[in-house]
Amino acid sequence: MSQGIQKNSEVIFQRNTHFLSTAASLVPALQQHRCPALSLVNAVPDASQIHGWRTDSCGTPAGLANREFGPGEEIVVDFGTHCVGYFSLRCEAAGSPPDAPAHLQFIFGETPAEIAEPFSDYEGWLSSSWLQQEDLYLDVLPAHVRLPRRYCCRYVKIKAISTSAKFSLRLSDIYLTTVTSADPSALENLSHPDALLGQIDQVSVLTLRNCMQEVFEDGPKRDRRLWLGDLRLQALVNYQTYGQNDLVRRCLYLFAGVTREDGMVSSNLFMKPEIIADDTFLLDYALFFVATLADYIAATDDLTTQNDLWPTAVRQMELALERVGENGILHDSEDWWAFIDWHESLNKQAPAQGVLIYCLKKGWELAQRCDHPRVAWLDQQIGRLEAAARNELWDEEKGFFVSGAQAQISCASQVWLVLAGVGEEEFRARVMANLLTTPPETGMNTPYMMHHFIDALISVGQTSRAVQEIKKYWGGMVQAGADTFWELYDPKRPDFSPYGSKLINSYCHAWSCTPAYFIRKYGL
Repeated sequence: MSQGIQKNSEVIFQRNTHFLSTAASLVPALQQHRCPALSLVNAVPDASQIHGWRTDSCGTPAGLANREFGPGEEIVVDFGTHCVGYFSLRCEAAGSPPDAPAHLQFIFGETPAEIAEPFSDYEGWLSSSWLQQEDLYLDVLPAHVRLPRRYCCRYVKIKAISTSAKFSLRLSDIYLTTVTSADPSALENLSHPDALLGQIDQVSVLTLRNCMQEVFEDGPKRDRRLWLGDLRLQALVNYQTYGQNDLVRRCLYLFAGVTREDGMVSSNLFMKPEIIADDTFLLDYALFFVATLADYIAATDDLTTQNDLWPTAVRQMELALERVGENGILHDSEDWWAFIDWHESLNKQAPAQGVLIYCLKKGWELAQRCDHPRVAWLDQQIGRLEAAARNELWDEEKGFFVSGAQAQISCASQVWLVLAGVGEEEFRARVMANLLTTPPETGMNTPYMMHHFIDALISVGQTSRAVQEIKKYWGGMVQAGADTFWELYDPKRPDFSPYGSKLINSYCHAWSCTPAYFIRKYGL
C-alpha cells in the first residue's frame, strides 16, 4: 500500500493512497431541487422569542416584479424552511437605461436574528467571514444571477446599496437550488401518534439531510467539515432513515487515509482543495473512530471495510491507553485534550474515562469478528479501567462519580461512565436516578451532550423519562421555531455561544439530529 507524507503546521501526517482512492470512489451524487421564495417578511423585535426577533409576513415575491426597488431599500424573502444551496434571482432596470452598475447586498440567515441584527456589531472570536453575506455588482441589466457560493438559510435579506439617480430595480424569480446527497425516496415517512414527537422526528431528519453533502458535514453554514464526533451520531441516524451507508464508509476511509505520523486520526478533515487533516487531536474523537466503525460493521457486515480499517481502530485504542496512569485512570491536563461538551468549567477526566471504556468495548465487538487474539487483551484493559473508575472516581457519600483534582461532579461524568457500563445495572440505574433528582451544577450545554444523556437513560430502562427529556429539550427548539436543530440550545441562556455571539452559531448542526435515531430505533 503506497504512503505519502503531508506536513500541516508542525504536524507530520501520513497519507494512505489506497484508503483515499477508496473514499474518492464513494463520492455521492448531489440531488438538486428548486425551492422558490414563498413570502416577504419583516423582522420584528419580540422579547418573547428565544433570540428576541420574530418575522411577520408582508407580501409575496410575485409582487416584486411590479415594484421599483431603489438605493437604501431592502426586502427579506422567506423560503418557508431551512435550505442549503445556491441563490438565484432575476434583476432588471426600471426607468432610464442603466448608466452605472447596480450594487446589491445579500445577507443570509438561518434565524430571524441573523437578518435583523447588523453584522457590523459582531464581536465573536470566530472569523466574521463565516457571517453569510455577499455583495454583487451588476454591470449589465437585465441579468439572471446565480451566486457562486453555497449558502445555508431560511431567510435572505436583499438590499439595494446603489444604482444611479436615473434608474431603479425590479426583482423576480427568486429561488434556491438546494443540494444534498440524501435520497428522499429511501426515507420511510413516520406517522407518529404523538404530534410533538412526530415534529421532532421531521426536524431531525431535515437536519441530517441538510448536513449530508459529499461527506457528513458538521454544519452546512459553519464549519462545513467532517468531524468525527458528529459523524458517529449522523451515522446512527442514517441507519434508521436514509440508509446511505456508503457515505459512512467514505468518511471512515477518509479519516483512516490521513493520520498523524503515529497513526492517530485527526478530529476533523477539510475537503478542499484536497483532503487535509486538521492539526486538532482529541482523545474522545479519535476513539469514536472505533465506535463508528463498529456501528457501521454491525449495520452492514462489510468485511472488506472491517479488515481494511481494523488496524486504524486498534491504533486509536493503543494511543489512548498510553495516557492511562498506573492507577488505571486517564491523566488529566489543562489543555484541550478531549472535547466531551462545550463547557468552560467541565473537567474532562472522568467522562473521558467513560468514553475510553465505551470505545474499548466497541473494539472488543470488532475483535470478536476479525482479531480473536486481541480479545483477551481488550478484556484485560476493560476490566482494569472499569475497576479503576469504581475505586478512584466513585464517591459513595455523594452518590456520584467525581473528576479531576477538584473532584468535580458533572452530568457528563455520570452519563459517560453509565454508558461505559461501569458497575452493575442496578448501580448504574441509581447513578442516573441521582442525576435526575439532584442535578450537578456542572450541567450540559449542547444537543451533543444531551444525546448521550438520553442514551444513558434508555440504557438503564428509563425510556419514559428519555421521551420526556426529548420533548422538553428538542421539543423546546421546535416550539421556539426551529426548522432544523441547533448546535447549541440552553433555554435558560438563549443567547449562549462559546464563540462570543449567537450570530455565528450553527442552527443546522449534525450532532443535534439524533432524536430520529431514538424515536425510530426504540419505537418511542
